Amino acid sequence: MKKFLLLLLFCHVSSPVKHSLKFFETASSGVPNFPEYMVAAVLDEVLVGYCDNKIKILEPKQDWVKTILENNPQQLEFYTQRCFEIVPIFLKAKMDNLKQRFNQSGGVHILQSMCGCEWDDETGEVDGFNQYGYDGEDFLALDLKTSTWIAAKPQAVITKQSWDADKSRIKRIEILFTQIYSEWLKMYLNYSESSLLRKDLPSVSLLQKSPSSPVSCHATGFYPDRAMMFWRKDGEELHEDVDLGEILPNHDGSFQMSVDLDLSSVPAEDWRRYDCVFHLSGMKDDIITKLDKAEIRTNREEPTNMTIPIIAVVVVLALVLLAVIGVLVYRKKKAKCPPSPDNSSELSEKLNPDSNS
Repeated sequence: MKKFLLLLLFCHVSSPVKHSLKFFETASSGVPNFPEYMVAAVLDEVLVGYCDNKIKILEPKQDWVKTILENNPQQLEFYTQRCFEIVPIFLKAKMDNLKQRFNQSGGVHILQSMCGCEWDDETGEVDGFNQYGYDGEDFLALDLKTSTWIAAKPQAVITKQSWDADKSRIKRIEILFTQIYSEWLKMYLNYSESSLLRKDLPSVSLLQKSPSSPVSCHATGFYPDRAMMFWRKDGEELHEDVDLGEILPNHDGSFQMSVDLDLSSVPAEDWRRYDCVFHLSGMKDDIITKLDKAEIRTNREEPTNMTIPIIAVVVVLALVLLAVIGVLVYRKKKAKCPPSPDNSSELSEKLNPDSNS
């Protein structure tokens, strides 16, 4: 979980035609058993690389990232320096400075930075961003359109004024984010095309725990995670008596989600008016599942369906028991009965083969 804590401060949702490359950098102070700094690279909301001062290695999170680092030594050098030289020094100095400004001598403190770029593959437009947060709140953000920094806290004004005056620094950031990072973003997308750019449709099922429980429309196995799911009645989207669950990851990298519908006040004859809609971003056609009681899967068994199997098992067990008893009775009777004369002489000859010689 620690590797994803840094993603909580900033929230950004990409549209179907936009791609993003983001770098999340975090420094912590006073957090037991937690890295003092960490860096994560995220492509289209997927974690692709990570490092911190505890593992002390650059850790690719996708196979295609390993290929990039092997084929591009300059990429490996850039990320190694950023992870273990540039970021630690900068974040530590900034953290110490902020603790002084906020008059903090101890306690738990978190400094976070998010920078990168976004590219619209239809219009070709590129936008860069650089934001800072301190202790869970916005602190400072760069506005590339005006080439100025925006202070979200009074304690950020000093930094804003200093960084606004450094025009060469802003220009370097602009070139890095809108030119260099955008080229890397396109290269990464080419390498990851078979995985990140794929679109997998899910299997959709209707589930219900008990007759009085809500009916859950469950989709699993879809990719990417930019998807919507909702219930409709007579073609109109429903908002009441509906509970939309979160999109959750599967072990294979795909995703799953559910949306529940409370039908406790709906007559059985009106169920046919409802359906569940799943929409995957970038796909033209939706998956529509009609509400049909016969298609609902449940973990309970109907008594009528169990009657025949139970009877069959009882009959088989009875037959087996009778057979065993019959064998035992037969053996007991046979043991008590003396052999017949013919059989007795024949048996005697077999037991004493030399008696007639």
